Amino acid sequence: MFPNFQSIERANANMKPGNIFVNEGELLDSNINRSPSAYLNNPADERAKYEIVCSLLNGMTLYIVYIDIYFRYKYDVDKNMTVLKFVDASNKPIGMISWFAVHCTSMNNTNHLISSDNKGYAAQLFEAAINNNSLPGKFIAAFAQSNLGDVSPNIKGPHCINTGKPCDILTSTCEGKNELCIASGPGKDMFDSTKIIGENQYKKAMDLFNSAKSMLSGPVDFRHQFVNMSNITIKINDTYSAMTCKPAMGYSFAAGTTDGPGAFDFKQGTTKDNFFWNLIRDLIAEPSNEQVKCQAPKPILLDTGEASEPYPWQPQIASTQLLRLGDFVIIAVPGEFTTMSGRRTRDAVRDSLIKNGLPSTTKTVIAGMANTYTDYITTYEEYQIQRYEGASTIYGPHTLKAYINQFVFLAEAMVLNKTVPVGPKPPNYLSSQLSFNLPVVYDGQPSGQVFGQAIKDVSLKYLQNSTVSVTFVSANPRNNLMTEKTFLTVEKQNSSTDWEVIATDSSWNTIFAWERTSTLFGESIATITWDIPADQPTGTYRIRHFGYAKPNPLSEAIKEFTGSSKPFQVVTKKLKFDWRDFNRPQYWRYFKALGHYKKKYQNLYNTIP
Repeated sequence: MFPNFQSIERANANMKPGNIFVNEGELLDSNINRSPSAYLNNPADERAKYEIVCSLLNGMTLYIVYIDIYFRYKYDVDKNMTVLKFVDASNKPIGMISWFAVHCTSMNNTNHLISSDNKGYAAQLFEAAINNNSLPGKFIAAFAQSNLGDVSPNIKGPHCINTGKPCDILTSTCEGKNELCIASGPGKDMFDSTKIIGENQYKKAMDLFNSAKSMLSGPVDFRHQFVNMSNITIKINDTYSAMTCKPAMGYSFAAGTTDGPGAFDFKQGTTKDNFFWNLIRDLIAEPSNEQVKCQAPKPILLDTGEASEPYPWQPQIASTQLLRLGDFVIIAVPGEFTTMSGRRTRDAVRDSLIKNGLPSTTKTVIAGMANTYTDYITTYEEYQIQRYEGASTIYGPHTLKAYINQFVFLAEAMVLNKTVPVGPKPPNYLSSQLSFNLPVVYDGQPSGQVFGQAIKDVSLKYLQNSTVSVTFVSANPRNNLMTEKTFLTVEKQNSSTDWEVIATDSSWNTIFAWERTSTLFGESIATITWDIPADQPTGTYRIRHFGYAKPNPLSEAIKEFTGSSKPFQVVTKKLKFDWRDFNRPQYWRYFKALGHYKKKYQNLYNTIP
């Protein structure tokens, strides 16, 4: 059994009658557009009815920007959150799905920890609230993606880390360097920002969940089709047609984004190639003249569609799907649609659904990065600017139109109850996948120590809202990925023999950090950190570590081990002096300086219970 199928099998085994409610609302202060110059290249009448042209002086360059007065779309990113509330036949909540467009890049590319980022934190908060902090609980909350392509959670926006000034708006550089232009916020660091953006989504989703009154009714249906996205003909007008292209990545892809800059001399907005980088590119796969023309104005950095060794570098066959729940239709898109790409797709599918017989109340939502990943999808106009998202639109400038036509086709077929062909079967390369991750050779333990031993143990007491840390002799975590298990637990003692797990490695307030200390001898340590919540109940706690070691390099056998810290106390922060504290030597220095002596206070100390 594949671990990633277990949730599907369990859901299928636990089907029960129930109802679904839908609700929508606006969530502010949680996302911004990270490529506004590309967004502004979309047609003016699409963005607004009227606009005032004004000038913005940015360094020595004058740019034209638009201030929308009457909006068709009020913002340059979608602020709408859509929530489905699932209840059983007795109206007991059993699940929730929320769609909101924002990248999970609150944790930036300097983070070396596995993290579910802002949406994962939102899901943890939601499930803890409904499940009464049970680990795990029966209620499931999913914070899904939507048209997030050009949407950032770092709402302070991009600034030059060397000067604090705004970055160049077209290239996202500072003094010509993309690595100096970084977006951040709203918190003091990436951990704080993740919590804030996650909590914003959680609070809004909970509000919409609790106030959801509109119950879905009608048939459950779907349409699915595989499509070869590399050779689709798109009719532009009566006299001109265009084609999609084989996949390719542009120069601006290597520049990264303001959420995570790239390296070298790449810049966003690049529409001209470079002899040196073309030379490097051609060593992998030299693009044909047809490919160069098809992808224009994108200068090709990686010709992934014509690179076939050891197997194709990017997919040419994509999965497209619609799922209908009454008059609510989920558009499962195989990539990261930008804000305007998502809006156009939603509107086109909704218009087709209503035109072919669905009620005017029909709602559509973009479910991003579903089934297949085909990178980004910009509008034709955004593609011309060649920001990161345009450079990562792999099938060329007409990618979006091809997807819209396909989803409109599926919408019509679903409403009119027509079957659709399966489409070309995507190739399966699982058996030929290359891995550059070396296997675990050997796990060693220092002389006199054993796996799971606490070599840097805890203190005896910790205040609420403080941090406890313990370091164990450990082994390579890749020996066992602990699927549906945990590398750590934080446990509270309820009796002399009963310990209750109150946190695991999935908890936001714990960190599991593994470190190789000797490559030659295969030695490693694991440091477990627990940020004690301010409202954590007082009592006795311990931290445990779980792992598997490979002690014999000549054998594939692995050995399970566990370790535990000493028990420690979590105590409440003192609001006033405790006379017993004066028994500490550092306090007696001050009393002696005042002419007082320990003996004078010793009798008083002894009377305190």
